[in-house]
Amino acid sequence: MELAADTNHPDGLEPVHKFKDLTMIRKKTKLYNPACICQAGIDFTFQMNTPRQSKLWQRLPRAPVHDLRYRSVTLQNRSVRFGMFPPDWGGVASTKVSHHMRNEVTGKPGTWLRVFKEQMQVFRVLRLRPACRCPSTVVPFRLLGSSPWQSPASASFHTTSFSEAEADLPRVLITGGLGQLGVGLANLLRKRFGKDNVILSDIKKPPAPVFHSGPFVYADILDYKHLREIVVNNRITWLLHYSALLSAVGEANVSLARAVNITGLHNILDVAAEHNLRLFVPSTIGAFGPTSPRNPTPDLCIQRPRTIYGVSKVHAELMGEYYHYRYGLDFRCLRYPGIISADSQPGGGTTDYAVQIFHAAAKNGKFECNLEASSRLPMMYIDDCLRATLEVMEAPAEALSMRIYNINAMSFTPEELAQEVCKHVPGFQITYSVDPLRQAIADSWPMNLDDSNARKDWGWKHDFDLPELVTLMLNFHGSNSRVARAS
Repeated sequence: MELAADTNHPDGLEPVHKFKDLTMIRKKTKLYNPACICQAGIDFTFQMNTPRQSKLWQRLPRAPVHDLRYRSVTLQNRSVRFGMFPPDWGGVASTKVSHHMRNEVTGKPGTWLRVFKEQMQVFRVLRLRPACRCPSTVVPFRLLGSSPWQSPASASFHTTSFSEAEADLPRVLITGGLGQLGVGLANLLRKRFGKDNVILSDIKKPPAPVFHSGPFVYADILDYKHLREIVVNNRITWLLHYSALLSAVGEANVSLARAVNITGLHNILDVAAEHNLRLFVPSTIGAFGPTSPRNPTPDLCIQRPRTIYGVSKVHAELMGEYYHYRYGLDFRCLRYPGIISADSQPGGGTTDYAVQIFHAAAKNGKFECNLEASSRLPMMYIDDCLRATLEVMEAPAEALSMRIYNINAMSFTPEELAQEVCKHVPGFQITYSVDPLRQAIADSWPMNLDDSNARKDWGWKHDFDLPELVTLMLNFHGSNSRVARAS
């Protein structure tokens, strides 16, 4: 059998590899590259004809295939689909050309695996010389998934072209978009990348202003197949994952928190790795525990959280780093402090007192706090938080010395916040009725985050301190001020 590029094609490709005829392959196949290798994708299908061959597939992840990248899946039928993509192909290339070729493997049990490995040798050494004079590229191997309906023999493929300007812009999907930070982040990203390039998603019905502000889709992170469809159909290149149950709510429903925060994360990681996405997953001060250094808390230290929310965030950090080093996933993560906003609903976190104090000051000048007066926690205004998220997503990969960064702006206690409020609302009074659950959570969290690495690596700098925060929040007197937290 011969695998060769078409010498008559206008790209001027040359034959690239020959090897001896393999009797177990009944169809001769030729490989073409109608576009620059920097802009092309090639997929093909192996058909396994016996249960024995299906079992052999399960051993494939342990078979050395040299430097080719692959990921294993559970084989549910006899058809497995693979995909070939250049390393820098992110799904928004100006041209994507797909070719389908079917190899029916017969013969003794086990022969298909040898055929597969020999064909992978061909692609490993493949060199294509397109007319655009791009440097020769080794085509890597990536598994796309398995389904008997995924790549039928009659499948047809076509080329779609996009403008250069569109190809340069990321296509963004935000999960959990109706939570504390999603709407504000979508607005910021739409101003930067265009309204139609940022898709908000959630499992809840969006308010009319949100629905009409830009693209919105239903997305359940526990539905892996549907997530893949959204990513493929919308050519997503950036995925920002905000779906989570927060600290106090998670403790009240541990099983649901485990499903959403852990199982849902696994689906997000798999989809991101499969489609070569840049993935952002927020973490939190809740990822630390009572044995962590509290003042200040560095990026790298002991993490032994005592809430399901904190445990799930440590899990997300470690899994994200693992996928980065194991599969090359572009994973990025920030540990948020308490995030204060004037126009977002609280979501059941431990720092909720920070919004309620502004409501009370505007309404009747009195406030009952559920934390002790001396409970110091790191905080940040939402504009700083959203800007930090955009900055770390846009930072060059070579500028990042780590994948998980602390960020911080200010640190205060309920008593200090009340004193600052009194400067604007004379006669304001605060009392304390401590919630033991929330207080125990607050006592296990950092008092101050050390964000020196973020400031050094990608130039992070906050704009709002406590006086500016209080002035800004009280300017919403009579409005629906709210706090958004990542904790």
